Amino acid sequence: MKERYSRNIPAVSEEDMNKLRQSRVLVAGCGGLGGFIIEYLARMGVGAVTAVDGDVFCESNLNRQILSTADNMGTNKAQAAADRVRAINPDVDVRAVPEFLTEKNAAILMADADIVMDALDNVKSRHILEDAAAEAGLAIVHGAICGWDLQVMLAEPGAGMLHALYPEGSSAASKTSLPFTPAACAALQVSMAVRYLCGRASDHDRELLIGSLKDLSFESVILG
Repeated sequence: MKERYSRNIPAVSEEDMNKLRQSRVLVAGCGGLGGFIIEYLARMGVGAVTAVDGDVFCESNLNRQILSTADNMGTNKAQAAADRVRAINPDVDVRAVPEFLTEKNAAILMADADIVMDALDNVKSRHILEDAAAEAGLAIVHGAICGWDLQVMLAEPGAGMLHALYPEGSSAASKTSLPFTPAACAALQVSMAVRYLCGRASDHDRELLIGSLKDLSFESVILG
């Protein structure tokens, strides 16, 4: 066990660390949520990460996106994610895909993944993500934020939870976001992914956890 992972032990066992090192996580979206998710995965010691995003940084990203800096405006988010991972943990096999998730590329991107992280910000892309994950037999860790509020959930393959949360024709809520909300949401998502990859997911992970950082209120909703 490398010294860099020593503080993970014993909260996570060496056996679980070995499972994580053999896992590949697909992160769809490298913005507010995705940037923090990728940061946590790299520091946790997940063996491989595929970072997918066709977007570039703009000034409004600077209030909350950990990958954005004043110097990288106009550059691709997935490539910045890969550069960040290599700077943090060269042991991680990171692959940057500077493209938006589409019906054409989703299946290819999921071909070698063990789990999918939803860090998207629109309904259409989430539907594409869920349909492709169902075909691939992959679970999705969903996350979404709005202002002070967040929600997270582990969606099993084929459960259709994202379609239920975001019916056809619906639109995403306001994209307002505070600096700390995506960080908190991403932390919850990665904790779910780690437990799942280690075979320790609980029934509570499969409930929709809704929370507000404004008053620190949280509730679980059973869907389906």
